[in-house]
Amino acid sequence: MLIVRLVANLQEKQRKITQVLANDEGMTTLEYALGLVAAAALAGVLYVIVKSPAVYSAFEGIITDALANGSG
Repeated sequence: MLIVRLVANLQEKQRKITQVLANDEGMTTLEYALGLVAAAALAGVLYVIVKSPAVYSAFEGIITDALANGSG
């Protein structure tokens, strides 16, 4: 009788472990976190590019030209 209870107990624990391992509710949070890290890295790269002298002077020229020509 003891062996039957032990086997039943092991089967129940195996079922619970299988349910826990099959659960992927946290994956959405992980995907958002990785997306946030990737977006922050991209923002950092773009910030460095925009702050470069070549890009700064190009933007300054575009804005100056637009203001000099007026809106129409």
